[in-house]
Amino acid sequence: MSKRLNLKQPWRDLRPTQLLKISPYLYAKFELSNPTGSIKDRPIRYIVSKAIEDGLINTETTLVEASSGNTGISLCAIGASLGLNVEIVMPSNMSIERKQMMTAFGATIIDAPPSDFKKAIDIRNNLVEGNADYWSPMQFENRQNIDCHRETTAKEIFDQVPTNTTVSAFVSGAGTGGTIMGFREACIERGVSTQCILSKPDPTEEFHGIQGIGDGADYLVNRELLDGEYVITTDEAKERSRRFAKENGVLIGISAGANLVASERFIKENNPSGIVVTILCDRGERYLSGS
Repeated sequence: MSKRLNLKQPWRDLRPTQLLKISPYLYAKFELSNPTGSIKDRPIRYIVSKAIEDGLINTETTLVEASSGNTGISLCAIGASLGLNVEIVMPSNMSIERKQMMTAFGATIIDAPPSDFKKAIDIRNNLVEGNADYWSPMQFENRQNIDCHRETTAKEIFDQVPTNTTVSAFVSGAGTGGTIMGFREACIERGVSTQCILSKPDPTEEFHGIQGIGDGADYLVNRELLDGEYVITTDEAKERSRRFAKENGVLIGISAGANLVASERFIKENNPSGIVVTILCDRGERYLSGS
């Protein structure tokens, strides 16, 4: 019988990330301080821990997922800490730095066609269905993805906002949609009227370069529960992330740049009475070859 797995630190207890003040009306969750430097550490730790508790993962398990990068990196890291094999199915045009991070954790990368997340998901599903020892967090379909962000990300934000401050809007892109839907559910539970605004890549770009969001479908996103959206071009997102680095001494990813652009537009157009909160999703080192 396989022995029970136990998460090692820092995966066993993820610490709350900071809520940074970017400008008088704009605050951002600093997800760069998670173990692998992205917000995806949250749902991976949440889903994997529950799978261990439920006996779905053991010492013989191979972890597999379809990913544009950050979820894959998180799964590779937590898999390494558990001593498990990891396979990541990834569109071939994702950044070389992301692939290097995955292989540094000892994982195997399986290429899918460029920007073809449907094919990547199909390959993942075939691996899981064809191998009894394969397990996947199923990030694009898994309800626990939303639960994680409702219970952790959203809770931290409401705990961290300045006293007597209203959160007028929450702005986020969507890869799987877990972050923005988790925050929306938290708002409903708390009875607050915070608007949830989607930051999305420009659909006129054949292959947009805002890796990590706009991965070809809505997945967990329920647009009926959102209050609006801002379309951001790849150039706008990259320019904003570069400017943030020069002004703050911190490299952020391209989707974080898109979130800042969308948030600043919302503030300019709506003159909110409260603050706007967004997400700095990941570190920028994993995009340098395409910046």
